[in-house]
Amino acid sequence: DVSPVVAGLIGATVLVVSVSVTVFVWTCCHQQAEKKHKTPPYKFIHMLKGISIYPETLSNKKKINRIRRDKSGPAKEAGRGNLLVDAAESGLAGSDKAPAAAPRVEQLPIQVDYGDELSPDQSLTPGGSKTSSPSSPGDDVMLGDLTFSVDYNFPKKALVVTIQEAHGLPVMDEHTQSSDPYIKMTILPDKRHRVKTRVLRKTLEPVFDETFTFYGIPYSQLQDLVLHFLVLSFDRFSRDDVIGEVMVPLAGVDPSTGKVQLTREILKRNIQKCISRGELQVSLSYQPVAQRMTVVVLKARHLPKMDITGLSDPYVKVNVYYGRKRIAKKKTHVKKCTLNPVFNESFIYDIPVDLLPDISIEFLVIDFDRTTKNEVVGRLILGAHSGSAAGAEHWREVCDSPRKAVAKWHSLSEY
Repeated sequence: DVSPVVAGLIGATVLVVSVSVTVFVWTCCHQQAEKKHKTPPYKFIHMLKGISIYPETLSNKKKINRIRRDKSGPAKEAGRGNLLVDAAESGLAGSDKAPAAAPRVEQLPIQVDYGDELSPDQSLTPGGSKTSSPSSPGDDVMLGDLTFSVDYNFPKKALVVTIQEAHGLPVMDEHTQSSDPYIKMTILPDKRHRVKTRVLRKTLEPVFDETFTFYGIPYSQLQDLVLHFLVLSFDRFSRDDVIGEVMVPLAGVDPSTGKVQLTREILKRNIQKCISRGELQVSLSYQPVAQRMTVVVLKARHLPKMDITGLSDPYVKVNVYYGRKRIAKKKTHVKKCTLNPVFNESFIYDIPVDLLPDISIEFLVIDFDRTTKNEVVGRLILGAHSGSAAGAEHWREVCDSPRKAVAKWHSLSEY
């Protein structure tokens, strides 16, 4: 004998529990169905001289599968099978962390210490502004040849590109009378598939023997693609030297019957300025009494389309350099789905007056991506290493007009 009140409470409890369980089960099934039907991002495998190098996972555990290569035959796998890893977990295409909120004041640890050299990605000198050395390639210098092969795996719908070797490269380091070459490869026109080889030290006849396998490329689309090889020489003290480039339209290549081996002459890089990288508006002001520099990232406009939706998720990374040593770095928030973001974020740095002539401020507009590597949209440098007349004029005006906020638009350059 149960009272009506107790019976009602029990019934209500059973009903709530049953509804909750039903909703939970439906949500799990729905998520599983979405994962099953969702188109995965492009994947690739990088093979270096008989070793399949798998990108590092989020737990930083490397998965390397050994392959036995016969001298006269193709590579034979010693492991059980190949493993595909998303580009989000790729050590070769490592992603940056999502930008966090930036503090308002930054105390600069200024030290006259040049033992910590810049990496190639931290180089200050913008493209095209570096002073050419006597050994830099010119119009009358042979830049060498690049040998590579193109193949297509029909069962896996994968494009296989092997960068084999280069011959007759020019001398880029006059001290060693040699070069430190490596190659960046991009599949045009979407520029989504970007990879690069390792650096080979002190050689003009590099043998790379590196294979890149790109999945998710239908054979019917090959005729619309172009392989772009950029040959560079690594420089640990400044921006890497560009030796030249090779453009190979796949419209003239038919890998349907097997691997196609090609040798192309390396040509001088054709820097096209017709593709705008957009503009960035920044404001700077210097307080000589407090010895503080206030940097305000205001907004950007006309940024290029970086996502498949035709939009972008931009944020700005601000790097402060003393000489060629980075002494501070900050980021703005990400602005979702826009080509004309408004940031209005300020950063304050303590900079002594006598160090101003050696200070440079680098602005990198970056497209945030959760699944692949964050890509630099454009770059702006103000200060000692400004690569444009407008940037140098802006910095001079800030130094000559203390306590005055000077805001200007600047065209972004290629990174």
